[in-house]
Amino acid sequence: MAQTAGGYSLRCVACGATYEDDGVRLDCSQEHAPALLRSVFAPAFAVEDTDSMLRYRNWLPCGRRIATSARSGVYRSERLGERLGLSKLWIAFSGWWPERGARLATATFKELEAYAVLARLAEGERRTLVVASAGNTAAAFARAATELELPALIIIPLGAWERLARLVAIGPSVHVVAVDGGQYEDAIALSRSLAADPRFVLEGGVRNVARRDGMGTAMLEAFESIGTLPDVYVQGVGSGAGALAVHEAALRLIATGSRFAAKLPRLFLAQNAPFTPIHDAWSAKSPALIPRTPELAREQIAKLGAPVLSNVSPPYAAAGGVRDALRESNGETYAVGNDEMERARAMFAELEGIEIEPAAGVALGALVQALRRGDLARDATVLLHVTGGGATRREAVRMEQRPALVVRRGDGTFDQPAANARRFASAVR
Repeated sequence: MAQTAGGYSLRCVACGATYEDDGVRLDCSQEHAPALLRSVFAPAFAVEDTDSMLRYRNWLPCGRRIATSARSGVYRSERLGERLGLSKLWIAFSGWWPERGARLATATFKELEAYAVLARLAEGERRTLVVASAGNTAAAFARAATELELPALIIIPLGAWERLARLVAIGPSVHVVAVDGGQYEDAIALSRSLAADPRFVLEGGVRNVARRDGMGTAMLEAFESIGTLPDVYVQGVGSGAGALAVHEAALRLIATGSRFAAKLPRLFLAQNAPFTPIHDAWSAKSPALIPRTPELAREQIAKLGAPVLSNVSPPYAAAGGVRDALRESNGETYAVGNDEMERARAMFAELEGIEIEPAAGVALGALVQALRRGDLARDATVLLHVTGGGATRREAVRMEQRPALVVRRGDGTFDQPAANARRFASAVR
């Protein structure tokens, strides 16, 4: 098996082909239907004596040494658990709540992704990393790349700029391109248009193993805190990368042979109605996503209270993707409207004493639905992943900042890769 110097390799879920990791590989080289790569590590679960996500370094794909204090916090909920009638409700809080051990300065779990992706890059990598984001990922990568002084070009819808600029003092190694009139898919399209240019390297989203391995540390934190794998895992999803992350982490824990990791947690995945492609496909027992016209997708996304959950092309049908994870874990999906989401956010703030992001409200709304439907036992060990919260506890950045470049969706060069490469290369000088 080909292995990197760090002692791990990449394996295709579909064909089993293995690769030495160059820090940026996203896909298998063999010809077959879409499939994800997974990192393959030595089976031992070892924890380093450090107070950050790097305590799980032996299960992270590291091409370079980095330092970070980023970490999720896991605790057993009493008041929310009592209100819901759950005797063993645990919360993985991936936001800013140092009192609970959660130190993600941009207040979402995307920071776990960002540091892991940047740590995966080979020491000799000099190309500019291109990242597409609906908002939270942009803030996380802007902070991490600024802190580590690594070059990054981040493409976002213009509507996401204000939050990013409020959370992060952007350093000189980071440049943001904003798409006026755009949504997440427009940012993805622009990022892909740069993939062939030798000055840039595509970060790749859910196809990047480090994204999933980084977010998987939330499950490792929970395993340490609870002492076992949970029976049920609840999260709001867009691409489903976070759900795949904890599923893969659970598979690794089970592979160690520990008697405390004997059964996969059931994945309860929530989407924000009316845009629910994963929920629609799973509910219909469809082997693939149900087609939507671009016009309908844009109309539905515009109505979302949690727009970060708006991925139109999640890896549902790919080998190792969301459908496989739901099937392997005997999972469920839920559609949560904006009103349900806001009620859930208010309930969490009342009982736990901290505000949570809309996507986390979608997850809690789904847990309420699951209990109402009888989808889980009241004595089940439940892990609710609050994927963002505590932003108002962070002091806002006060320096004036502007995107390096603003492009208009639908302008004459928007769909021209060579023109985009020239414009963006100029923007990052």
